[in-house]
Amino acid sequence: MGHRAAPRHNRPEDVPVETVFAALADPVRLSIVRQLAGSEDWSRSCGSFDVAVGKAGLSHHFTVLREAGLVEQRDEGARRVNRLRRAEVDAAFPGLWSLVGRSQA
Repeated sequence: MGHRAAPRHNRPEDVPVETVFAALADPVRLSIVRQLAGSEDWSRSCGSFDVAVGKAGLSHHFTVLREAGLVEQRDEGARRVNRLRRAEVDAAFPGLWSLVGRSQA
């Protein structure tokens, strides 16, 4: 069994706002971000999210969120754990997290 490559991350300040909005427009990705917002940094593994997609789909959604600069991932043994890039995203897109946290009316 081979070693998987470490995830690549984009810096939020290097990401166009359209990319961020596109990432958050998907209900599964928005759910992941909201679940992460209620969790401690690095406490959630990829498989711990309550979303109705398989492993390959979940991997794709995390890739989109990383490429948008919204999440950071690191490997801890066999687990890949996640955190929101709260401060970095807030510096690049002030007020975004408060908008993301709003529930639907």
